[in-house]
Amino acid sequence: MDTRFPFVDWFRNASPYINAHRGRTFVVLIEGDALAAGRGEQLVQDLALLHTLGVRLVVVFGVRPQVQSALTEAGIEPIRVEGRWVADRAVMAQVERVASHQRLWLEARLSLALPNSPLHGVELSVVSGNLVTAKPFGVREGVDFDHSGEVRRVRAAAIEELLAQGSLVLLPPLGFSSTGEVFDLDAADVAHHAAVALKADKLILLGDSEGLEDEQGALLRQLTPAEAEPRLARAEPGSELARHLSAACAAARHGVARTHLLCWRDPDALLGELFTRDGVGTMITEHRYEQLRSATLSDIGGLLELLEPLERRGMLVARSRERLEHEIDDYLVIERDGMVIGCAALHGFADSAIGELACVAVHENYRGGERGERLAGAIEQRARKLNFTALFVLTTHTAHWFVERGFQPASLEALPPLKRDAYNHARKSRVLIKTLG
Repeated sequence: MDTRFPFVDWFRNASPYINAHRGRTFVVLIEGDALAAGRGEQLVQDLALLHTLGVRLVVVFGVRPQVQSALTEAGIEPIRVEGRWVADRAVMAQVERVASHQRLWLEARLSLALPNSPLHGVELSVVSGNLVTAKPFGVREGVDFDHSGEVRRVRAAAIEELLAQGSLVLLPPLGFSSTGEVFDLDAADVAHHAAVALKADKLILLGDSEGLEDEQGALLRQLTPAEAEPRLARAEPGSELARHLSAACAAARHGVARTHLLCWRDPDALLGELFTRDGVGTMITEHRYEQLRSATLSDIGGLLELLEPLERRGMLVARSRERLEHEIDDYLVIERDGMVIGCAALHGFADSAIGELACVAVHENYRGGERGERLAGAIEQRARKLNFTALFVLTTHTAHWFVERGFQPASLEALPPLKRDAYNHARKSRVLIKTLG
């Protein structure tokens, strides 16, 4: 039934994610370009909403474009090496001034609670401080980087205590040394180290790009660090792409479950990525967001939901919960973020070396991505391990699909006796067989 309010359906569909994110720790990087372009207000509102929903937030902000404007206005031309400026005394004075101003602006906006504002009624404590220790970048290729630094340590215990008190922790791109000095840090590096130190559930990098694309320009939804690192090697040193990919790959390698590359230009990116199944950006993860695996009894509900529309249309024979429970070891499933979006089964028969490829199904929203081929291929591999000499299928709607994958028409006589005796003549399913080499 259609609703008068489309957001109601979205809210219902988002409820599993609201529950899943509650109590989780997210580290969010907002690049300085987003704040310079006036997107800070919207992002602050989204962060406040996440806080209200129980997400533990650590927010890192960048200041590169603001500092560059300040340097230009002051007539200062910094020395640059591989995309990074040398933070001498004059540059560092501008970095400290701009970072302090930006921190105060963010704290002020996160404190806004007027009746006509989105943050009305939200009591949000924002805490910053000397939570990141730094060390000097040192001398590289004969260049002394002065007060340009890199992260030595993130004070995870102190941040955890603040998060436990319900505070939002704000981290500027600055670090402090044991000698009392202040160092200019790369904001993406701060975010990555914070995420690793806190064992964060997510690292979210809001940059200029909508994510990574393939050769045809299509958005890549998910990559492993191994798949992303060749792109990092080709990226221009010091570019946002290089900094974000470096942070994402390092975070994934050191235990951060998911890093999301999102575009701050898209006003829906942050919430769209977190509260929809497919998201809107690119995710870097060591763990497959979508995986093909053996089915378990906990998948029964998902299988019933997947198969019911196909059974109703007569494309599949109806399977009861009891039957699925009895045959669950025969099934493979494709799971996408907790949802069963595809399945296939391999049934064996006593005294027969031929198996049945059955119940090949893919959710209608995920067809066209070769998931059916993956399922059929995995079933063939399982059949070979079990020393089956052939596979057969019974189909009423998809004979051509199976023929394109090596199956040939056959007669009822080719089926195992038990299957031949149980054949439903009313359905008039076509018999197709594939010999396994």
